[in-house]
Amino acid sequence: MAKQLRVQVWNPAGKHRVVSTKPMPGTRWIGLLTAAGCRVELFPVQVCTENKTILSVEDIRSLIGTQCDGVIGQLTEDWGEELFAALRKAGGHAFSNMAVGYNNVDVDAATRNGISVGNTPGVLTETTAELAAALTLAAARRVVEADDFMRAGKYEGWIPTLFVGNLLKGQTVGVVGAGRIGAAYARMMIEGFKMNLIYYDLYQSTRLENYVTAYGEFLKSRREVPVTWKRATTVEEVLGEADVVSLHPVLDKTTYHLINKERLALMKKEAILVNASRGPVIDEAALVEHLKENPMFRVGLDVFEDEPHMKPGLEKLPNAVVVPHIASASKWTREGMATLAALNVAAKIKGYPVWHDSNNVEPFLDENSTPPLACPSIVNSKALGLRIGGKPESKL
Repeated sequence: MAKQLRVQVWNPAGKHRVVSTKPMPGTRWIGLLTAAGCRVELFPVQVCTENKTILSVEDIRSLIGTQCDGVIGQLTEDWGEELFAALRKAGGHAFSNMAVGYNNVDVDAATRNGISVGNTPGVLTETTAELAAALTLAAARRVVEADDFMRAGKYEGWIPTLFVGNLLKGQTVGVVGAGRIGAAYARMMIEGFKMNLIYYDLYQSTRLENYVTAYGEFLKSRREVPVTWKRATTVEEVLGEADVVSLHPVLDKTTYHLINKERLALMKKEAILVNASRGPVIDEAALVEHLKENPMFRVGLDVFEDEPHMKPGLEKLPNAVVVPHIASASKWTREGMATLAALNVAAKIKGYPVWHDSNNVEPFLDENSTPPLACPSIVNSKALGLRIGGKPESKL
């Protein structure tokens, strides 16, 4: 039996009980829930002697208890049949991940139990793309290695061969998965460093292609070398041609270990690999061996196969830049994610419809106005037969 966890409570007299399994940035999300008549219970990461970063299934069941209308959960939690059945038994029918992805959620199990599954699209695109670009630059110019060198007091004067890295200008950037985030990253690297593009996606990214073509024409008008684009027919083609490869696919059975020993061998010896999508897209053990065998090959990782752990040896490699899953960690984005997650739960509890366009969540994010009378994004809305509607002028 899980120990009863201590929580912080807002609006104790609220009619509807909503649990958040982790603290979330800002306070607007709490205000929106309490304004909807909810009692909000939040499990802090550290309370007195308790120190739990990742809650177990038993912990979350304990938080749900015998009466709970909705839960805001996190990507690090395993939301399957057991938890959705517990939430249904407690009278709940609303859940939201504080993430755009939901590979930690068994959506079919939620649907079977009559639980709506919310996510938080539309606020992570630029922030995640910026972090991928930051990892690219850090790896290319060996920033972390140089920083460690300085802090260790090893710098004794300028040397021509000290921390020589890669020039990005005019090189080829490869993007695997040219959705919103992948396309945003591509634009940053193309416009920022005049890189050529090769991309692989199951669907043609016409908008991205048109952007690169137009930017190439602009450069020609200034008598500069134009940038080019190419749509690859295989992932292998991207890996073989690109100087920098950034991964932006969804994680499913077709992309698990997409980058493995054989595909790493196709890449250039001094290439840079960046992953700010999902850890299991890369066979991390194979990557460690490849980095050891190819010291000029570099990688920038925001996510890991067995998160929060790294595969043995990765932490010791100077040609790896590793950060703790911070792609969405800008103030605006994280507070926006908390807002959307809270509204997915609050609006469902109030019986409001699902927003008609989950790709346009801007009306929910304006702090100077009250949000529309709708759930921003429910991924199983069709399976549950939920109404679609919502207008910008309707307010919660």
